Amino acid sequence: MRSDLVYPAVRKVPNRYLLCQVASKATRKFHRPNTRVQDTMNQILEKFAETQVQGLVSATPALARLERQAA
Repeated sequence: MRSDLVYPAVRKVPNRYLLCQVASKATRKFHRPNTRVQDTMNQILEKFAETQVQGLVSATPALARLERQAA
């Protein structure tokens, strides 16, 4: 079940909203044609759970500011 993948990922990214944002962006970037989106999302959540995401979390507000400035 996906909740088994979400809970370990929430331990690495404590802000659930941020986890959803980053997971959706990563799913869109890493999704391959002719594969299920659900499988891609599961792989992304597994990667979040097994890696240290702290650098990504601290960089995300700065990236959001740059995206707003570019738009």
